[in-house]
Amino acid sequence: MSLKTITIPCLSDNYAFISHETTSGQTALIDIPEASPILKKLDELNWKIDYVLITHHHDDHISGLREILAAYPNAQVIGAKADVSRLPPLNIAVSEGDTITIGNEQGTIIDVSGHTIGHIAYYFEKSGIAFTADSLMALGCGRVFEGTMPQMWNSLQKLAQLPPKTILYSGHEYTQSNGEFALTIDPNNILLKERIADIKQLRQNGTPTIPSTLSTELETNPFLRAKKPEIMERLGMPNAQPAEIFAEIRKRKDTF
Repeated sequence: MSLKTITIPCLSDNYAFISHETTSGQTALIDIPEASPILKKLDELNWKIDYVLITHHHDDHISGLREILAAYPNAQVIGAKADVSRLPPLNIAVSEGDTITIGNEQGTIIDVSGHTIGHIAYYFEKSGIAFTADSLMALGCGRVFEGTMPQMWNSLQKLAQLPPKTILYSGHEYTQSNGEFALTIDPNNILLKERIADIKQLRQNGTPTIPSTLSTELETNPFLRAKKPEIMERLGMPNAQPAEIFAEIRKRKDTF
């Protein structure tokens, strides 16, 4: 793995990530909820920012950018071409299938619209990591604010096709509450119950639950398990299509 990634708590429940390519020394910052904890960590590590990767336009993912660019004015800002009108000024505008390069590491852009239109994820195959922000989250997924339920389901299915060992860096510390909801959908899932116990211990110690792995999400995240017969039965929708099951789960989460 050539990318060393650090999770940085920001605001009340956001995360930013700094990912350092160890051969070249180049560093990418993924999302910028606020600048001060990011700048503090960079100072501790003696790293500088070469690239800023924006996942989507929501304020709690971009608010610290001006201060970061004041400290690192040569940093190249990367974001979605489809959402360029709502993002800060970009140096590089990207679409699904485009690639970016951080030192010796290549990343691929995945359009994961649904939470917002133009939300993108960044997948670095060599290091086996993906930055998914508010699309696929630990034990959950983002609210469908701008897209449609089928669109969000399709976006999650794209991420579900990545290698199971992929490490997922999502944007918020929602895992404990997501777990409480997941039990209402998948109450007999032993792996889910074990994960919830582990999460409780992590949070008691003040430890982030992010990142997770795709294999763990496939086993325990109800939003990825809409095809499972036990969940279809639980929801009383044994003959529904997976996208319909997903929509029902998301609607229940919205009012949980």
